[in-house]
Amino acid sequence: MGKKGVLLVNLGTPDSPAVPDVRKYLDQFLMDERVIDVPALNRALLVKGIIVPFRSPKTAKLYREIWDEKGSPLLYYSKVQAAMVQEKLGADYHVELAMRYQNPSILSALEKMKAGLVENIRVIPLFPQYASASTGSVIQLVMEIVSKWPTIPPVSFVNSFHDHDLVIETFAENARKYDPATYDHVLFSFHGLPERQLLKCDHTGHHCLKSSDCCEEISDVNKFCYSAQGHETAKLIAAKLGIARTDYTVCFQSRLGKEPWVQPYTTDVLKRLAAEGKKRLLVFSPAFVADCLETLYEITVEYHEEFKGLGGEHVQLVESLNDHPKFIDALVDMAVNG
Repeated sequence: MGKKGVLLVNLGTPDSPAVPDVRKYLDQFLMDERVIDVPALNRALLVKGIIVPFRSPKTAKLYREIWDEKGSPLLYYSKVQAAMVQEKLGADYHVELAMRYQNPSILSALEKMKAGLVENIRVIPLFPQYASASTGSVIQLVMEIVSKWPTIPPVSFVNSFHDHDLVIETFAENARKYDPATYDHVLFSFHGLPERQLLKCDHTGHHCLKSSDCCEEISDVNKFCYSAQGHETAKLIAAKLGIARTDYTVCFQSRLGKEPWVQPYTTDVLKRLAAEGKKRLLVFSPAFVADCLETLYEITVEYHEEFKGLGGEHVQLVESLNDHPKFIDALVDMAVNG
């Protein structure tokens, strides 16, 4: 019998922090129809004419702040995760790593699997919460590529793992070293998305408009909603650590443009907490399984400095899942059991 294929896919990273490589990465990323979901011509004018030319030099500077001798932290940890999963699964499995944008590409990873004569492929997009712009984009591209093969093996996908016990426990274990009880408040800061993308996922057309707290509980209607899954992740981590609901806030970072994104915004929450006299904040970023620009710079540097400027004292990031053995066990479980 042939080997079973496991494809791990993260978002992506520039090949280097040089401006041309960052420009190439941003262009591929933002031209994805699921990331900026507007008509193609409008997207091209916006991305190629405005965002990429002006944003690339600034973003390249930020990448240089987190780049080290190992290169991109996201790519480094993703490679370690793939290697550890391969070691755990053994010779009966063929594990490949890919990035949705840039390298290693999904196409090259799938071609290696095809050459390796795998008997099936399990795709694990490395995003705990489902979003059309991340998990959905990975699934679409994999299906487009494999659909052109003369012989198509069985292909299955992990849609999300926002409530996986080992994932929750890993985040909780990472937090325990900081003693959450010694902080004034806890933030669960998720990557932001435009509100319109969440509304599109509401196939009833009215659930998201019923109340401002429609994401607080998972239901059949919102079970694939990024925000609802994020709230569920936060609730489970908080329960594991004994953090009361009044002592934590779910918020969203990294918005782009002027249109409404999922709220509350992390920056607004920082202002509110500072005004309330809070001094020390513990911050999770549970949308990421590997530390990256959004965690190592946006939270650790930008939000820390912003909060201090508002009168606070310290913002402490809880590191991501990275190479934690329990997260590797979670990936193995998803590879074998779905």
